[in-house]
Amino acid sequence: MALTLTDQNFETDVLQSGKLAVVDFWAVWCGPCIHIAPIIEELAEKYKEEVVIGKVDVDNNPEVSFKYGIRNIPTVLFIKDGKVIDKQVGAAPKSAYENKILAHK
Repeated sequence: MALTLTDQNFETDVLQSGKLAVVDFWAVWCGPCIHIAPIIEELAEKYKEEVVIGKVDVDNNPEVSFKYGIRNIPTVLFIKDGKVIDKQVGAAPKSAYENKILAHK
C-alpha cells in the first residue's frame, strides 16, 4: 500500500529514507489522478522492499507541494538522495512509471 505522505512526514519518509522514492501528487477531484491510483498501489506492493512509494494530497499538504513546484496533477516525482531525479507529469501507463523505477532504483 502506498504511504500517505504529508507536510509533516515528507522529510523523514522520503528525503531521509535512503531509497528511491516515488511520490504521487494528487487530489480527490482530479480525474486523471483517480485513474492512476490503482497503478501507484500496484507498484507500491510490488516494490515495497526496495522503493518508497507514497501519495501527497496537494489540497491538504500545501508546503511540500509548493516546495516542489507542483502546478499540474497528477505529477509523480522520483526522488533519490533528497533530489528529484525524474518526473512524470500527467497520467501515463503503468510501464512508464515502472521503467523509471527500474532505471533509478
